[in-house]
Amino acid sequence: MSNNSINRRDFLTSAAIVGAAGTLGAGALLTSCGGPKEPPLIPLTPEAEWSIPQLQAGGILPDKAKDGRPLKAGVIGCGGRGSGAANNFMDAAPNVTIAALGDMFPDRLENCRKALKEKYNIDIPDDKCFTGADNYKRVIDSGVDVLIIATPPAFRPIHFKEAVNAGKHVFLEKPMAVDPVGARSVIADSKKALAQGLCVVTGTQRHHQRCYIESYKQVHSGMIGEIVGGNVYWNGSIPWFRTKQPGMTDMEWMIRDWVNWTWLSGDHLVEQHVHNLDVFNWFTGSKPVKAVGFGARHRRPTGDQFDIFSIDYVYEEGYHLHSMCRQLYSCTNNVSEFIQGTKGAWIGGDRINNTIIDLKGNVLWQYDFEKEREDFQQTSPNVLEHVNWINHIRDNKPISQAEETAISTMTAIMGRISAYTGAEVTWDEMMASDMNLVPDDLTFRNMDMTQYPVAVPGAERQARRG
Repeated sequence: MSNNSINRRDFLTSAAIVGAAGTLGAGALLTSCGGPKEPPLIPLTPEAEWSIPQLQAGGILPDKAKDGRPLKAGVIGCGGRGSGAANNFMDAAPNVTIAALGDMFPDRLENCRKALKEKYNIDIPDDKCFTGADNYKRVIDSGVDVLIIATPPAFRPIHFKEAVNAGKHVFLEKPMAVDPVGARSVIADSKKALAQGLCVVTGTQRHHQRCYIESYKQVHSGMIGEIVGGNVYWNGSIPWFRTKQPGMTDMEWMIRDWVNWTWLSGDHLVEQHVHNLDVFNWFTGSKPVKAVGFGARHRRPTGDQFDIFSIDYVYEEGYHLHSMCRQLYSCTNNVSEFIQGTKGAWIGGDRINNTIIDLKGNVLWQYDFEKEREDFQQTSPNVLEHVNWINHIRDNKPISQAEETAISTMTAIMGRISAYTGAEVTWDEMMASDMNLVPDDLTFRNMDMTQYPVAVPGAERQARRG
């Protein structure tokens, strides 16, 4: 009988023979005989070091943050995610309200303002509603206690810095930035926020999703053995796009269509697939040292981004992660993560059972969603991340997830740069890079749009060769 236990070095040697870790056949590596009992699990990390939130459950306020002093929030960025985050904040705790709104565009602000009135009977006066490029400064100075920042990713480092300098608690949407300069800025300001005793929670909601939290516990308890590699996927459709309307300047159009422009969103590998990369970084407690990738553009209707990416990351421990993401209509979709260990594997995703299997494919553990619905009134991770945030604020217990999320953002950025250039990109290069994609002038004006070409991998190197 197999004891399903081999060390990491033996596993990697065997995996090189039979194929990638994520595609191992059932029990192909196991030939030795063992005793009738499985050996005890060896934790990957001590339980005291586990990186998981303490979500309140039960009691007088099931699944809500604890009561406490009133908290007035200002929302910077009133589009779909900002409006959604405002609702999540209101649903997360008693004695909270939205007190100020800011957005570049009056129509988006008014839509958010109207929705808050209809759903929560919140009246936000005109003198607490701010538009224009400097709206974030006026929201920060409006007398609010906490900030929800959900502007396009290009602006988040700037807005986060201003918020931390003002001593505000922040909910900061992912990703943290679109380029290395922005990601490093967030890392520095995250450290500053902690030093000031602030509470910063980010929009990587899987950290607050109960199936992921319980999966993390099982993996770190040692159920799959030592981690030796994995695969992460976000293959889906194009989320949305905006066509340029008559009378609209180039700058206004790009900002309204921000999810399709690299300087605003980072491309979908950074803006969307960062969730899956972040799960792998979170579960492993590691980061990549280099990346080689490729991508292409087939039929995207606007912007300058790719439709597909495939990235091979090499991590600090020497194992590989394959990252795949796609935004194309009418193709097979897959949003999930797969982490291979020496004793088995974990499979996770939003719409699939979070499962641990052994090397023969036998199910060792599976998350019980039915029990979750029986035990908890609140199952939305988007609300639970606000529960965690508010609990930290009311407990006067500093936290900042911004650095961890910035590292995952940088992971995605280095993959994008490798795919755009066709070159291997290292973590050290990213930490030294002066790449800053955000224009200094954000006024609504027409521009030379030829400065936003679709990347051609290898073109720069080929041009140097003549």
